[in-house]
Amino acid sequence: MLGKRIGFRERNMIMTDQNQTHFDGMVRLIKNIVYVLLAIEAVFFIIIALYFMKYYSSAGEALLHGFFFVISSVSNGGFDITGQSLIPYQSDYFVQFMCMILIIVGAIGYPVIIEVKEYLFHKRKLKNQFHFSLFTKLTTTTFFCLILVGAAGIFLFDLHGFFKDVSWHESLFYALFQSVTTRSGGLATMDLNLLSDTNHLFMSALMFIGASPSSAGGGIRTTTFALVLIFLFTFIRGGRSVKIFHREIYEVDLNKAVTVTFFAIIVVFSSIIILTLLEPVSLDAVIFEVTSAFGTVGLSLGITDELSAVSKIILMILMFIGRVGILTFLMIFKRKKDPAKFNYPKERIIIG
Repeated sequence: MLGKRIGFRERNMIMTDQNQTHFDGMVRLIKNIVYVLLAIEAVFFIIIALYFMKYYSSAGEALLHGFFFVISSVSNGGFDITGQSLIPYQSDYFVQFMCMILIIVGAIGYPVIIEVKEYLFHKRKLKNQFHFSLFTKLTTTTFFCLILVGAAGIFLFDLHGFFKDVSWHESLFYALFQSVTTRSGGLATMDLNLLSDTNHLFMSALMFIGASPSSAGGGIRTTTFALVLIFLFTFIRGGRSVKIFHREIYEVDLNKAVTVTFFAIIVVFSSIIILTLLEPVSLDAVIFEVTSAFGTVGLSLGITDELSAVSKIILMILMFIGRVGILTFLMIFKRKKDPAKFNYPKERIIIG
């Protein structure tokens, strides 16, 4: 915007932040992301602002709430200006549906959005020749599978509890919305304390996984989870290499996925231990709070304002790590080393 040159260092930062593997088209990618997101936000702002006229007495108030609603949803910020999140709209399925779409736009990953845009605006004759990247295929498949599994799990774990006397359409939207928002959105249509401890732990797992790479969300990311899961199944079945959608995965990417997952477990587990030592609250609430911070979700069981300054600092650090990504965070401590001039003899170690 200032007309300054985007140098090698800036392009390297963009490449790292957007999880790209090459320098080509970095500035064009960022411009595309900005234009597409602004267009989506503008369209949804008009729709939501007009719809909110029925809730607010003045047009100015409806515009303000519509604008804040759209930005909070797309950025996966989870903030609200009602004081009750989306509970006032718990019976309004249109508002919930719009919110879920916006959260998905912000959480599914900008490269995916750009590829979908390129496909939609591709010449009709050439659409058959268009091929989505492996990243887009894996991301979208994992993302929507997690939404479905999340919704089913949230419903089933409280089938004889919260959902016992709730109608089918209310149960559908309660479970589906919490599944979408738990991954990164942070908005809620119900008091989460009404759900069981089992459901809280299940939702904590969803928050730990988080959104997709190069998105507004945090967590270990969907592709990391998918690669680790597929790697486990491949190893159990005796496979030698990981294959997805007729493509073989680079070993370096598998190493990154395992590193991210293992480091995330250490960080989250350590934070849970520290908070349980410092705070007189239940373990269930602490796990929920810590995974929510790491996934940059923002949901809580109501203990945030009761936490000590030290615990809040820990949560802020988790939010920072979760948002910038573990690989980017670890790059802070990475030092360039010269290649080893010799190798030691290898020896096998008993595992398991």
